[in-house]
Amino acid sequence: MGNSALKAHIETAQKTGVFQLTDKGLVEFPEDLQRLSANLRTINLSSNKIDVLPPWMGKFGVLKSLSMNNNRLGKLPDELCRLKKLETLHLSANQISRLPADFGQLSALKTLNLSGNQLRAMPPELCSLRHLDVVDLSKNKIQSISDEVAGVQAIEINLNQNQISLISAQVSRCPRLKVLRLEENCLELSMLPHCILSDSQISLLAVEGNLFEIKMLRDLEGFDKYMERFTATRKKFV
Repeated sequence: MGNSALKAHIETAQKTGVFQLTDKGLVEFPEDLQRLSANLRTINLSSNKIDVLPPWMGKFGVLKSLSMNNNRLGKLPDELCRLKKLETLHLSANQISRLPADFGQLSALKTLNLSGNQLRAMPPELCSLRHLDVVDLSKNKIQSISDEVAGVQAIEINLNQNQISLISAQVSRCPRLKVLRLEENCLELSMLPHCILSDSQISLLAVEGNLFEIKMLRDLEGFDKYMERFTATRKKFV
């Protein structure tokens, strides 16, 4: 991509607070963006070939949305965790295997998409995100859900297309969890904690494509309670 075209995008972003440059074959985060660190609210560099986020990412003090889907990121810089206004972070289809230790400092984060990465466990750092609404961890390599899940504040957790065969009963204690997606995993019916049905707030449990037939859920203890929540939620949107 030519310098003049990049310059034009940067001039526009200076006026609008939005920088969008997708599918242009970029191999690095544009250095000239540093000049806009005080006024950029949205950055979208999805579908490029960027493998590193620069440490000066931490300077974007008013940034609310960062989209880096479909790049080549292997890890995230610690400085990213300084983005106190960041509400939306899209990082699907990269090569991320873990999150920075201070990831929980992204105190305004509401939406996190880590679909299609290299995660082997649910990141414990998610438990520190008090305003997280939706987290997408689908298409990773997660094999189990540990007790730490109880601290996740999300309303929706998407774990579709992983390798999950074990789920902690603590998932029923997630304080705000309404939607749990577990489609196309390695779950046997005996590994699904009954308390998800009987003693949680979950009103949509998606488990198609596991090692049991969906109709077998009806025989589990607590299924009637789950159906009450499911039906009540559906009525709200009709």
